[in-house]
Amino acid sequence: MVGLLAAAFVAREPGAVIVHDPRIIWNTRQIVAQAGGRAVQAPTGHAYIKAALRAHGAVYGGEMSAHHYFRDFMCCDSGMIPWLLVLELMGRREQPLSALVAGMRAAFPASGEINFRVADSQAVIRRIESAYAPDAQARDDMDGLSLDMGEWRFNLRSSNTEPVLRLNVETRADRALLDRQLDRLWALIAG
Repeated sequence: MVGLLAAAFVAREPGAVIVHDPRIIWNTRQIVAQAGGRAVQAPTGHAYIKAALRAHGAVYGGEMSAHHYFRDFMCCDSGMIPWLLVLELMGRREQPLSALVAGMRAAFPASGEINFRVADSQAVIRRIESAYAPDAQARDDMDGLSLDMGEWRFNLRSSNTEPVLRLNVETRADRALLDRQLDRLWALIAG
């Protein structure tokens, strides 16, 4: 949804800045770049996204958790605005939502957020870091541990609001790879 809405905003305002959280990023970044916009990452959470919108003059910011923020709505979150925009896109393109996002989902399969209740989230993050960080192509500690493994990446973070560990995994057009890595991460998290 963040990518879909980002494309709509950059089409209306060429060169626009779009803010996204660090959980699932590849689809959004590709769409924004192809549309001629600029993607800016901010930590998960309304205070961080709103601050990034203001700091960068961004037209739109979206979180994977379905929180959407709009410059023209005082950088506030709204559930109604995105659905009105999606309905508009569906009408203009004469396609259902499933068709609008099918190509994006195929290009960047993602796990969705998986929550784990663990006794010591920092110990689990260190265990995952030890297993994967030596082979990572890029690392991002903005919000939890994000490791780019080349053809797949993950973000593992402690929740800001609940006693859980949150995992998000994405790949480059490889659902089987996503499933394999999810199985491996699940086993490592479970200990």
